[in-house]
Amino acid sequence: MIQDIRRYLRHIAGPLVGVSAVVYFAYHTVEGDRGIRAWLRLQDEILAAEMHLAKVSSERRDMEHRVLLLRPDHLDQDMLEERARIMLNMSKDGDIVVFDRRR
Repeated sequence: MIQDIRRYLRHIAGPLVGVSAVVYFAYHTVEGDRGIRAWLRLQDEILAAEMHLAKVSSERRDMEHRVLLLRPDHLDQDMLEERARIMLNMSKDGDIVVFDRRR
């Protein structure tokens, strides 16, 4: 009786260890620190960072263009007048003032 049980356990021990190893590695392939879910999360973070970079780059290009218009060697009279009005908080007679709450 006891020998039958030992024989049975000997036959089942190898496959049980093998199945356990496969389950362990499969779980960590999906859920581990470098698993599939972590990879998908990193892909989402990369996409969000690239979108933020595109937005910031666009804002920077706009600012660089506005600064270029204020340079002494290439002074745009309209830009100079706009900046002077903003800095002095003044306007001409007949001007329509539109307040932009975003700034």
